[in-house]
Amino acid sequence: MRGKILAMALTAVALVAPLPAASAAAVPARYVNQQIDWKPCFDPDNLPPGLPAGGERLLCGSFVAPMDWHHLDAHPDITIAVSKLPATGTARGSVLLNPGGPGGAGRTLPLSFLSRTKLTAAEDLIGFDVRGTGDSTNLTCDGGHDIGPALDYRDRSPDNLSLILDTVQLAAQHCQQFSGVFGTLVNTEQTVRDLDLLRALLGRDKISWIGYSAGTWLGAYYATYFPNRADKFVLDSNTEFTTSWQQSIKWQPLGLQRRFEQDFLPWVAKYDSVYHLGTTAAAVETTYERLRAALAASPLNINGSIFYGVSLDRTVAWAMPSSSRFAPLAQDFAFLVGAVSGAMSPHTSMPAQLSADADPATNAAITCNDTPWFGGRQWLVRASGELGRKYPVAGYGEIEQLCALWNRPALTMPTPNGRGVPPILMVQDTHDPATPYEGALRAHRAFAGSRLLTVQGQGDHAVYAQTGNTCVDDIVESYLVDGKVPAGDLTCPGVPLPGPGMVAPSGTAKLDADRATAGSLAN
Repeated sequence: MRGKILAMALTAVALVAPLPAASAAAVPARYVNQQIDWKPCFDPDNLPPGLPAGGERLLCGSFVAPMDWHHLDAHPDITIAVSKLPATGTARGSVLLNPGGPGGAGRTLPLSFLSRTKLTAAEDLIGFDVRGTGDSTNLTCDGGHDIGPALDYRDRSPDNLSLILDTVQLAAQHCQQFSGVFGTLVNTEQTVRDLDLLRALLGRDKISWIGYSAGTWLGAYYATYFPNRADKFVLDSNTEFTTSWQQSIKWQPLGLQRRFEQDFLPWVAKYDSVYHLGTTAAAVETTYERLRAALAASPLNINGSIFYGVSLDRTVAWAMPSSSRFAPLAQDFAFLVGAVSGAMSPHTSMPAQLSADADPATNAAITCNDTPWFGGRQWLVRASGELGRKYPVAGYGEIEQLCALWNRPALTMPTPNGRGVPPILMVQDTHDPATPYEGALRAHRAFAGSRLLTVQGQGDHAVYAQTGNTCVDDIVESYLVDGKVPAGDLTCPGVPLPGPGMVAPSGTAKLDADRATAGSLAN
């Protein structure tokens, strides 16, 4: 049951795994003696439409964990929902999978790897919903984490900036009020302990890992907390996990601007016969800026929802991580240009992608709780102004950083540095907009023993098994399945951008397509 909390009863203790010396703790045997009751995730008589072949083999279950690993008897237990795609051959181990977020639900993530027969033959693939999300015990901000698009951060008048900051401050307070004690315990430090309990329940001495985006952060921290439990770790589309969330996230405006200018705008211009938005990248950018200014001055009522200039920015940010979203975004632009000019009624139709972008989609608790945030109201004004002038697509939005005004709980975690950790493989596109190459390169240099596989000229966020890049897929599986650690850093060419008729999902869009089946889980 979603959000179910079980009663807690303390029993005899047993050690789950070696913890860092400063935080070693005994864990009640009732946790490590649990048995996960694996059952089919999908009703065999009512399989969801589009379920890929083999998806019916996915098994689901759950286990309980302490709400607070440092105070085992202080709070009720929480439930962690998990899945398993059993190996088609003899399983040599278990690979935990994480889609990022941070805080993204991942029980359906094994479905993304069904076509990777070399991997699925050799390993059990394990999906999970981290604490706070999906069918695990849920965290709620009561909607308080979404600032909304009505206030335009490009309006730099003092009154408008003050109103935005007041809204951000209230949103942070609202979120923390409604998330309660559990909200202070939804963080990476608690989550890696949940995952090591999962490792024990799977009967594995070690686990392997495939993590995308913020899943690279979670994977790096698991390997740091439990280096003796880490086998082959693949970190794909990397955050700068060797620093704070604040420093890692600061690369996003640069990455989004680069992807927009160097990939999307030229692509739209190439297909001007389809979209009629400009025959050069500069002309398409002018169309975009004019459209944004028009929406900021006079928002559109589209099917009963108000669409603002900031809504357009959010639509762009939603689309940049996957090249399969370029065509829908260009269609959205063409629709909006027509609606603004009066060539069509905005009340008649509207592509679904615009409403999908309204959700901030970030788990505020993990980002705000994990690592310190510096600055305050004046810092947010200054930083957002500087970033906005350099990277107008997303830079001005820096003023909406909820975590800079968050009352962070006391939490200190060791910074991942790779010492004592087996060699990990990092995979990174040079044009990744969400976790840009610059941050990944810094993490690579700061994490001892890491190998970096650079994908040149590609910009999809999530590469291995998601984009059809056979060079990447072969190298990753040579490492992950065959155990061949690259002698040094490697490079693969990127795959070409799709044309307007592209319908098969790739990158982040493929992960989203698999997560869309979560509503069909039978238990």
